[in-house]
Amino acid sequence: MARRNNNDRGRNSESDLKEKLVHLNRVAKVTKGGRTFSFSALVVVGDGKGKVGYGLGKARDVSESISKAVDDAKKNLISFPLYKGTIPHEQKGKYGAGKVLIKPASDGTGVIAGGAMRAVLEIAGVQNVLSKSQGSSNSHNVVKATIDALSKLRGPDTIARTRGLSIEQVFDN
Repeated sequence: MARRNNNDRGRNSESDLKEKLVHLNRVAKVTKGGRTFSFSALVVVGDGKGKVGYGLGKARDVSESISKAVDDAKKNLISFPLYKGTIPHEQKGKYGAGKVLIKPASDGTGVIAGGAMRAVLEIAGVQNVLSKSQGSSNSHNVVKATIDALSKLRGPDTIARTRGLSIEQVFDN
């Protein structure tokens, strides 16, 4: 009985995940018989409450590559702290030549981000944030750099625990 409950819990957490296609690339392989086309899809999944992941899928068919990417993204989920619809502090992320900077914003600002970074932040549940993509504009690198920045975020409870203070003392300093 307990085993069935664990499986049900897993299905519920996967069912409330939203997915967004960030980039779809058609690749042509030239052979003796002509061109063979295949597709690679970059997909971001998240629950809108501080969980996000990305995945890459490759196949001969568009829908199959997207479903492979979604399965891969569900395996690579990370959690990060959200504070009143924004992030708790400024953070930089880097992957390859892609660099991103994300800053918390006041209520009503919205998601100020472009392209691939916007997809990640919206799916993750961030409603107000200022961001800047520096370096590479390659969607793969920008997505991975954004995930890197989000994974480095620390909440007030984590900071209080590492400093040996209470949460009230963290906000007083």
